[in-house]
Amino acid sequence: MASFWEFRDGHQRHSSGGEIPPFLSMGWTPNSGPDLVLSEDEKSDTEDKEETELGVMEDQRSVILHLISQLKLGMDLTKVVLPTFILEKRSLLEMYADFMAHPDLLLAITAGATPEERVICFVEYYLTAFHEGRKGALAKKPYNPIIGETFHCSWEVPKDSVKPKRTAPHSPHSHNHDHPSESYKLRFVAEQVSHHPPISCFYCECKEKRLCVNTHVWTKSKFMGMSVGVSMIGEGVLRLLEHGEEYVFTLPSAYARSILTIPWVELGGKVSISCAKTGYSATVIFHTKPFYGGKVHRVTAEVKHNPTNTIVCKAHGEWNGTLEFTYNNGETKVIDTTTLPVCPKKIRPLEKQGPMESRNLWREVTQYLRLGDIDAATEQKRRLEEKQRVEERKRENLRTPWQPKYFIQEGDGWVYFNPLWKAH
Repeated sequence: MASFWEFRDGHQRHSSGGEIPPFLSMGWTPNSGPDLVLSEDEKSDTEDKEETELGVMEDQRSVILHLISQLKLGMDLTKVVLPTFILEKRSLLEMYADFMAHPDLLLAITAGATPEERVICFVEYYLTAFHEGRKGALAKKPYNPIIGETFHCSWEVPKDSVKPKRTAPHSPHSHNHDHPSESYKLRFVAEQVSHHPPISCFYCECKEKRLCVNTHVWTKSKFMGMSVGVSMIGEGVLRLLEHGEEYVFTLPSAYARSILTIPWVELGGKVSISCAKTGYSATVIFHTKPFYGGKVHRVTAEVKHNPTNTIVCKAHGEWNGTLEFTYNNGETKVIDTTTLPVCPKKIRPLEKQGPMESRNLWREVTQYLRLGDIDAATEQKRRLEEKQRVEERKRENLRTPWQPKYFIQEGDGWVYFNPLWKAH
């Protein structure tokens, strides 16, 4: 009986007894393994993510200068302890959830009538997926997730907002978020599955639209003089089960520029999107600002039908501003990311989160950063990281590899343990 009821945090079990386990009323089911989220407990997220728009203070500049004096160009920063005052008040796992800030655009991909329309819809969604992850212009660094850390959330997406975007303009009004029957539910879970290298995985699904995304990302930071570059190694796969289509995509690099004055973020590099079944692919280039002149945050994209070598769509603009799409029939469309309505994620309150869930795990660090007590925040962060190191040494001594909770390693990648494409 003891092993019959599986708690999702994996360290509590129901003892045999007559009472009904309390978690049954919260959406847990026997023998189902870890659940995605306890969505009944989720509330609209009210946490203010705005970062204070201040440059580097004089005393902080001397700390950064001292750090820079010890670094070499191209040096891997993975093991370098960076000052706490540059931290954003959230985990990298939560930042990945912001890729879904426009879930109506994501779900609208399934509404595309043809493979061409669906790949263009995906590119439109992809180009709007990055701006919400950067709150304010100031470059700050999210917390490095601790191994075993998880983040759960969901979105209620009004059904009347999900329509093919090629012909229908986006309407931010008249949506009812309160009646689940009138909404699609999109669920999200992220987990840190490895410490060295630092690999994060995230998975999201909408059962009604038979759509899911599975991604694994390994971040690699390097020192570049007056900037820091972060490569996002890995890939994601969007699956549209209704159409039997898989879109494999990569992610751009990120750069923190002007680290001694007012640091700012830009994205850079060439990414690819491809669907083997339909023969469509896209190339997206995030352009870094030239040394002299030139615009910032520029992005260009091209969607191609490979069997006929036909370009079916081109796009240009800024990933955090206005994007213009031109289709091969001569039509054009403009998307302004600054006016797109952001769908707030739903997340369980801290008291209902497990000890390894991002906001609960980093709660004290966040609290001290809000109060401006950098020393106390640094000490709390050090304790968390030291605990991780101690546990890692224990595992090495016992030769027991870390077992993630939600993701399984398959070849070079990681896959969610109960993905929609394997569900019966």
